[in-house]
Amino acid sequence: MADTPPFPDFDHATVDTVKHRIRSLERDEVERLLDHELAHSSRLPVIEVLRARIAELDAGATPSGGDQSQAREGGTAHGSPVSPDGAAEPGPPDRHGLRQMTWGG
Repeated sequence: MADTPPFPDFDHATVDTVKHRIRSLERDEVERLLDHELAHSSRLPVIEVLRARIAELDAGATPSGGDQSQAREGGTAHGSPVSPDGAAEPGPPDRHGLRQMTWGG
């Protein structure tokens, strides 16, 4: 079907995911994504990423190798793979008066 995007969940993908996933696509596939985006969601940041990639391909960039089908979303709102689960546990609260005596606070 001509209206099916080249990768699943494109309509719900974050901008960072789209940037990552389009690296391996040929120009015609990126154009197809752009047409799909313009016809459906019209997310301006995604449109800008797709247009920039088309410009890169027109300037001589080549699609990267590798299978992008297993690409995953970042672990946080900003795409970091670091999880808050790995953060250090907070220490015990200061005893009354200890900070003033020790650090002169």
